[in-house]
This record gives sequence, C-alpha cells and structure tokens, in this order.
Amino acid sequence: MLIAMLCCSAVLAHIILREKLHIFGILGCVLCVVGSTTIVLHAPQERGIESVKEVWDLATEPAFLFYAALVIAAVFILIVHFIPLYGQTHIMVYIGVCSLVGSLSVMSVKALGIALKLTFSGMNQLIYPQTWAFTIVVITCVITQMNYLNKALDTFNTAVVSPIYYAMFTSLTILASVIMFKDWDRQNPTQIVTEMCGFVTILSGTFLLHKTKDMVEGSSPSFAVRLPKHTDEDGFELEDAIPFQRQDSL
Repeated sequence: MLIAMLCCSAVLAHIILREKLHIFGILGCVLCVVGSTTIVLHAPQERGIESVKEVWDLATEPAFLFYAALVIAAVFILIVHFIPLYGQTHIMVYIGVCSLVGSLSVMSVKALGIALKLTFSGMNQLIYPQTWAFTIVVITCVITQMNYLNKALDTFNTAVVSPIYYAMFTSLTILASVIMFKDWDRQNPTQIVTEMCGFVTILSGTFLLHKTKDMVEGSSPSFAVRLPKHTDEDGFELEDAIPFQRQDSL
C-alpha cells in the first residue's frame, strides 16, 4: 500500500503541481521502491500477542528504551538547532524529524491496533492504562510527524520529498520493529542478508534523490539580461541602450 501511495504521490505531483523529476530522480524512486519491495517480501511473520501488557513489556525493555531515547534526543536536536539553520535548504532535516518520529508512531499504532483487536474479540484491553499510554504516544507522534511533513512539502519538491520520506520512514520503522519485537530471531541468515541488500538499495535511491534534487528545484532561467556597461570620460557608468538623438537647444 505504501508503494502505491508513493507512486500516486509522484504522479499527482507531476500532473497537478507541475513538479518535474529529472531522469536521476526517477531512477532514485525506482531504487527506493525496489529496495522496499525486497524488504517487505522477506519480512518475518508477525508474532502472536495475547495482551497489550505483552506489548508494553516489549516496549519497556532496555534495548527499545535506548532506541526511543536516541530518537527523542535526535528529534530535539534537529528541531532546536538544525531546522532554524538548514530547514529551508536541506531536505533531510524535515524528513529526518518525520521519519524518526514516525518509527515510534508505527510501534504505538501497532500496539493500539492489537489492543483494539483483542477488545473487539471479547478481551477488553481498554481497562489497562498501557492502552491509553500508547494512545497518547500515537496522537503526539502523528501531530509532530504531519506538521513537519507539511513543512517539507511546502518547501521542497513533492516528487522528491515523497520517495525520500518513504525510504527513511520504512527503514527506521523496520529497525524499530527489529529492536522491539526481535524479528531477526525468527529469520534465517538468507532472509537477513536479503533484507540488508534491500536496505542498501533504499539508501542508494535516497542518496541519488538527495544529490539530484537541485536539478529539479533549480530556478528557471531568466530572460532578463542586463545590458553591458561602459564608462564615459567623466567616470560615470552608462548602459548600452538604444541610441537616441541629442537635440541642442536653440
């Protein structure tokens, strides 16, 4: 579904917003899609969870708490220091905030989805405070994520923002899932190597998009050319213009 959203976003930006992608930008999009498809096809099966408390126990383990602390610290530094300085010139600043916060929001949404699924099946999970804690995290992360994603879309080319954001968001989400749910414990070495190859492919596409974004965002050439100047005998600069006839007063 994310791949379809990426393709639709790039196509609509091309048709509606008139934002053109350079040939290297198209190649970068293809690399991001191929890498993400490779990772999704070789992703491990979801483990069975019977209570929201089990998800809470996974989220409060030292490894994931360390990852969450790193994400929060990185987001704080990006917002306070880098966005005022480089937010209007470096596309990775806004997208970095969205992707980092997005990895936490996906884990929280997954926990909330499990809680609702169990509740509808007859095991009420709304009585646990962990369910409401995950709900607060989801709301906070989604609001932050949408805020800075809209700023990125307002500042940079939509056809470039979408694939870079998709690639970083997918990669960090997979990393968070591996840390929290220990997905690699249920995979063989071949699957792990294939996923790493897909991850490298995503990074290659993202790097290509970032390096060629100036080909898309460059200002259009201006046809207003300033006429050359010459200096008269008194030292004043005069522009070459259409000659006019000087009339001496009688």
